[in-house]
Amino acid sequence: MIAFPTNGHTAKGYLAIPEGGVGPGVLVLHAWWGLNDFFKGVCDRLAEAGFVALAPDLYDGRTATTIAEAEQAVETLSGAEARATLSDAVAWLRARPAVGEHPIGLMGFSLGAAFAFELSAMLPEAVAAVVTFYGTRPDLEYSHAQAAYLGHFAEGDPWEPDEGVRETEARLRAAGRPVDFYTYQGAGHWFFENNRPDAYKAEAAELAWERTLAFLHAHL
Repeated sequence: MIAFPTNGHTAKGYLAIPEGGVGPGVLVLHAWWGLNDFFKGVCDRLAEAGFVALAPDLYDGRTATTIAEAEQAVETLSGAEARATLSDAVAWLRARPAVGEHPIGLMGFSLGAAFAFELSAMLPEAVAAVVTFYGTRPDLEYSHAQAAYLGHFAEGDPWEPDEGVRETEARLRAAGRPVDFYTYQGAGHWFFENNRPDAYKAEAAELAWERTLAFLHAHL
């Protein structure tokens, strides 16, 4: 765990650095569960693949295990403060000698995916690649974005309707951005998260991870 300055105070995050000590930066944006061990593990897996991975903690150490707890946590989250924290996390990560101020990648899950889309539009020169899991932002304007986009979605997901997926993809393509969205049949929301046994789908998760690493290596 590390601390970084943001908005007049300090925020916390989990940092994983590859064995070689340097690599492209990836900001991991947790789902509404908070920064739990699963999202820290994603950072570790990215470091094993050669990336410097940082997962900011938007809940200041709190985590949720049930949907009711997560809904309560999200209600207390200030969108403006979260955006400021994440923007400062991008700057902090890019300033690490291990990353070297190069554009970074974003990897967001559900709630974190929504923030990833927004950050890519807010900070176009800082973000070169965006990976999202079951999250969309069809309400945004992407004309200034400079990132490539990879999305992983579940078929017929009630938490992330197909219409929002199609509209987000259409907006990205209209802005001239490279985009690959994949839909995984038989999977549901949270299918990538192996700490959610009711939702985890190993085969879909493995394929999504292979596609994610290939995408990040290609664009960072």
